[in-house]
Amino acid sequence: MRCALPADMNGDGMKRWLGIVGIGEDGVSGLAPTACALIETAELLVGGARHLAMVPPALVPPGAERLIWRRPLADTLGDIAAWRGRRVTVLASGDPLWYGVGTVLARRFPLDEMTIMPHSGAFSLAAARLGWAIEGCTVLTLHGRPLDGLRLHLAPRARLLLLSQDGDTPRSVAALLSASCWGPSRMTVFEHLGGAREADVCGTADAWGERRADDLNTIAIDCIPAPGAHPLSRLAGLPDDAFEHDGQLTKREVRAVTLARLAPLAGEMLWDVGAGSGSIAIEWKRAVSGGAAIAIESGEARSATIARNAARLGVPGLRVVVGRAPEALAGLPPPDAIFVGGGIGGPRLLGDAWAALRPGGRLVANVVSIEGERTVLDWCSQHGGELTRIAVSRAESLGAHHAWRPLMPVTQLFAAKPV
Repeated sequence: MRCALPADMNGDGMKRWLGIVGIGEDGVSGLAPTACALIETAELLVGGARHLAMVPPALVPPGAERLIWRRPLADTLGDIAAWRGRRVTVLASGDPLWYGVGTVLARRFPLDEMTIMPHSGAFSLAAARLGWAIEGCTVLTLHGRPLDGLRLHLAPRARLLLLSQDGDTPRSVAALLSASCWGPSRMTVFEHLGGAREADVCGTADAWGERRADDLNTIAIDCIPAPGAHPLSRLAGLPDDAFEHDGQLTKREVRAVTLARLAPLAGEMLWDVGAGSGSIAIEWKRAVSGGAAIAIESGEARSATIARNAARLGVPGLRVVVGRAPEALAGLPPPDAIFVGGGIGGPRLLGDAWAALRPGGRLVANVVSIEGERTVLDWCSQHGGELTRIAVSRAESLGAHHAWRPLMPVTQLFAAKPV
């Protein structure tokens, strides 16, 4: 007896032709009746080889076709689009919209032409085994992503749930934790969650060794720092010595004020022009999940330094453009915020940056030279904005006593582009 289908028409009378079914290690036996029905009535069944093997031929209509995902995944989307209006069901791991293929499909096809049926995912199952509240955990995927991104989330008592790339991922994670002074952290690696072959292995990162896990695994980490660890806040104003630099670095106090003016928001794009060590772009990406940034730097050596800083501080996805502004700005994605920290004396730089800025965006420029002040004063008289003088002094030893040593004063231009 076949299961009842969910409603298959959207408000415009268009058939909901594309079904996305989350499936677990227990296969079709663990599916809800409506999810089962989307498989049983499919004319085209799409999925990875492992998922398609879970569906016996007798369960789908005679003549139904099967399509295995190609690499890259996007190459298969055109094949699916060619079946628009017919019954297509895509099999996905667990919850299709949690680091799953459902996210890719939702960007390509109208939501009202899809039916999405989630299943218990690896995050939910791992949290249930450990008794962890998911809202108190950081959930990440390491599948196809740089391992250095994990560094951003290391904090005392933090709990992390990670989807692995393969069976080597747990030992790579353990090695990173040990090398970063987080070796006492407790790791639990779950294999085949929710299936008959479910198993788990527990241990500390520094004692993990070279053991390999099954390719299908999920990692849970209870973060514990070792002596000598220096956890870093995600708020603006990291210590200056957190960055490798050659002296061209926006100092901590000025950097905190600058980031406050740039006001990072999730989903926004920053241009860090004349990036130096990349400190502004790096702190922008650390501040908000989903924030994007491009560091533009003319020096090749400094550009390499930016890349190393970004990896070490947990934002390996920072894009670095080697080139001199304003020429290097051409063709870049439009920014929501721009920081100009070098090359301010160029006659076109501020004008070109302002023209590229999205409406409602913020422009911040820091200058220390008289010539730079003249440039921002002239620009401010034509376009408006605010000027602030930032003067910072630090106490330093003077023999047996201490004295204030002033840093170089900074003149800061801030302007918000009208909507």
